[in-house]
Amino acid sequence: MWPYILLIIGFACLIKGADWLVDGAASLALRFGVSPLVIGLTIVSFGTSLPEIVVTIFSVVEGETELAIGNVLGSNIANIMLVLGITAVITPVIAERNTVWKEIPFCLLAAVLLGIVANDMLFDGDSSSNVISRIDGLIFLLVFLVFLYYLFEVIRNQPSPSEGDVEKEPWIGAVVRIVLGLTVLIVGGRWVVSGALELASALNIDEGVVGLTIVAIGTSLPELATSVIAALRKNPGIALGNVVGSNIYNILLVLGIGSQIAPLPVGSGLNFDIGLVIVVTIALFVSMVIGIPKRQVNRWEGGIFVVGYVAYLARYIFA
Repeated sequence: MWPYILLIIGFACLIKGADWLVDGAASLALRFGVSPLVIGLTIVSFGTSLPEIVVTIFSVVEGETELAIGNVLGSNIANIMLVLGITAVITPVIAERNTVWKEIPFCLLAAVLLGIVANDMLFDGDSSSNVISRIDGLIFLLVFLVFLYYLFEVIRNQPSPSEGDVEKEPWIGAVVRIVLGLTVLIVGGRWVVSGALELASALNIDEGVVGLTIVAIGTSLPELATSVIAALRKNPGIALGNVVGSNIYNILLVLGIGSQIAPLPVGSGLNFDIGLVIVVTIALFVSMVIGIPKRQVNRWEGGIFVVGYVAYLARYIFA
């Protein structure tokens, strides 16, 4: 029972900590005249990826690299198939042109790049094992910088909010929320990793499977909450941007940082999950390009994603 309690409390801390951190950062940014679009594309996307970052760092420090990689892959799969699927079922998700032709392809590029660096033995005959090395991680981080450059080019000419658009608060309140958010995130991340390892030991299952399923769903809860609320408020475009941006952050930033702490060995069994990340990203792109109407994920397409995710979980549950 204790591992379950630790996981639940840890997930609650991750979600609340990320919420406080994002809220405080957004408030501070608005106070200094940064536009809401900049905040959405940077602070919010980064904030919803914070649980993956924290869990990955603690997993690598503890030497549980399978949990770290499984968490990232499982989160990316859950983001598209579960989060975006549920959002589309609530209301069709309409995308902007830039999202379809630039951001989703960039998301696919990150997934393909992961597939390449995670298969050293396939692409390098002299390699004796598959591992995401520190050099691979630096490549991830460099590509992530290119993505950030693209984001700032997109938003460079966006107007800053006028005085009347911003409800300012004392800056000390925003700083307190940022500090509290970081503290709660760190504590929650440690508890999630500890609970996941104890759960894997108690159930006699692989840590990688726990990362791909239970931990991945837990760390995707911020994306799910953000996307569902956006859908209910009839603004599902935010949900799509949140999911696509988070998936890019997860691969390029999270694994880039994790591999700098220690190289990340990749088990051959994870190729299925890497391949699924690539396939569902392609499916999302195709549904946007040739679907009727275009640039939209319809309810029935969202339903297919959700059913597919249930089948994916069943693969591990009944294996």
